[in-house]
Amino acid sequence: MKKTKSLYWVFTGLFCFMMLGSAIPDIISAPLAVKGFQDMQMPTYLLPFVGVAKALGVIAVLIPGYPRIKEWAYAGLFFDLAGAIYSIWASGHPVQDWAFVFIPVLLGVGSYVFYHKKLAATSEGQLSLAA
Repeated sequence: MKKTKSLYWVFTGLFCFMMLGSAIPDIISAPLAVKGFQDMQMPTYLLPFVGVAKALGVIAVLIPGYPRIKEWAYAGLFFDLAGAIYSIWASGHPVQDWAFVFIPVLLGVGSYVFYHKKLAATSEGQLSLAA
């Protein structure tokens, strides 16, 4: 259980760090984020909305408990990453421009997998204590 919990927090910490690191420039409409959206021919008025949604998702993933909200947060963050991969690819950018997005995807998958392992171990522990 200790190894699972440690791996969960490593993956989750790195995943949330990267997602929050991409949310803050979106929230404040930083010039780099605006340029990225303009390069993909996307409306820049979406930036603050996407940034706030990512930040709320990060908060939901980090807060203990609330498993249903946490599931929705993971789903939303993965939709954001999938949309980013597709948008960058569809706008004609070379592979090296969008391949970096797979790093948070892999961290997110690790976080999600170890979240469920940790949840299952906790549930089994509670069941054995109740018996």
